[in-house]
Amino acid sequence: MQTIDKYNFKGKKAIIRVDFNVPLDKQTYAVTDDTRIRGALPTINRILSDGGAVILMSHLGRPKGVEEKYSLKHVIGRLSELTGKPVLFADDCVGESAKTNAAALRTGEILLLENLRFHAEEEGKPRLPETATDQEKKDAKAALKSGQKAFAQQLASYADVYVNDAFGTAHRAHASTAIIADSFSVENKMFGYLINSELAAMDKVMNANDKPFTAIMGGAKVSDKILIIENLLDRVQNLIIGGGMTYTFVKAQGGKIGKSLCEEDRLDLALDILKKAKEKGVKVYLPADAVNADAFDANASTSVSRVDETPDGWMGLDIAGDTIKTFSEVIAASKTVLWNGPMGVFEFEKFSKGTSAVAQAIAKATAGGAFSLIGGGDSVAAINKNKLADKVSYVSTGGGAMLEYMEGKELPGIKAIRG
Repeated sequence: MQTIDKYNFKGKKAIIRVDFNVPLDKQTYAVTDDTRIRGALPTINRILSDGGAVILMSHLGRPKGVEEKYSLKHVIGRLSELTGKPVLFADDCVGESAKTNAAALRTGEILLLENLRFHAEEEGKPRLPETATDQEKKDAKAALKSGQKAFAQQLASYADVYVNDAFGTAHRAHASTAIIADSFSVENKMFGYLINSELAAMDKVMNANDKPFTAIMGGAKVSDKILIIENLLDRVQNLIIGGGMTYTFVKAQGGKIGKSLCEEDRLDLALDILKKAKEKGVKVYLPADAVNADAFDANASTSVSRVDETPDGWMGLDIAGDTIKTFSEVIAASKTVLWNGPMGVFEFEKFSKGTSAVAQAIAKATAGGAFSLIGGGDSVAAINKNKLADKVSYVSTGGGAMLEYMEGKELPGIKAIRG
């Protein structure tokens, strides 16, 4: 497999799949968080410093065709500031504009293509009216499959080398993440620095971790995390469970949960997880106490109770003092920590203490020599909210992709390069 450090980009045009799916101000369309753009800079700068030229392609949002608010032209200004170079723009990712700009691109220049998802061929999903018949859907899907390959070949025709540096979309078999790689030889396709660092961090946690290894799983639903939890049970010594899915476990064991979130059809699954953990010698930590609310509201009245004694009419929205103390002690004694999912409704200030405490405990453990990996949108948001991103070992840019990789699934965008 080719690597970016061993490749000489001098005189080459490199087409890079980046993840510029960044948040924009709804009125001005200015970039409000440039984290993902910054993440692509090492790869861009490496190619330019070698004497190459860069063609950038990305998606933005989920457009249903061409939509002004999803145009990648809105990121040009910030991208230019961060690279210190003017950024050329093709107002379509395929067609004459892209062809002409790519052909004229010179050493040291940057060309940004318009949103890939303005074309249905990128995702390979037909855009049909709800009234479409089953046969129309079948015909459209067949036609789009052929069109998707041609779309990928058009993108590939602009460059000498393909670099995938968009880990957040690596779990999608899209034209720009998987199919395009078929147009390049093994020597002329590779991962960028961002994907390399993502894979290194995840492989370290899953396959070369120091013990004790603690996984912290939060969020709303057990069903969303079941595959990663089952895969982790063969690797971790401690499993901390928090967030809304707590109450599925609590109810499964006969506890009172009031109006708390619960997946009634997953009670047996929760008990099965606990049974498997016990058989494998994994210590499971469920919250002991919780901060309850009388309504799902930022200004709701609050109370504290044992987690299995939630009063009728109340719902648990955060972990409380005893649980924070226990979780923090477990994290402090860990040498490897994986965190995915908040401990409560942390976007409501009244219910953010538990999630913040876990973030701080992870940062403290990291300072003491532990390796910590943070993944998933809410966990990343919590780390950033507490200004601790530089106090943990690695913050993943790919929520869904990270989960699928850690579930043991093969990611199309990774397989396209690794083989």
